[in-house]
Amino acid sequence: MSPSSARPGGAGRTTAVAAVRSVLAGARALARGVMGADAYERYLEHHRAEQAAGRCGAPAMTEREFWRDHADRQDANPQGRCC
Repeated sequence: MSPSSARPGGAGRTTAVAAVRSVLAGARALARGVMGADAYERYLEHHRAEQAAGRCGAPAMTEREFWRDHADRQDANPQGRCC
């Protein structure tokens, strides 16, 4: 008998904690997507797919280069900004 199942509600508590962690991880991923914090990760995924398809031979930008380029593009072509 495992220690968690020896306590009353031990196994149920473990699954409840796992469920809460899963919900929180999903909420975090959603918030990062809404705020744009996952843009660099999405860029890397896209870049890898383009390289695999043979459509891009250039190396991926560093995270710093990516965010600088992102800011430059927004400054050159502002859309949907309040200020």
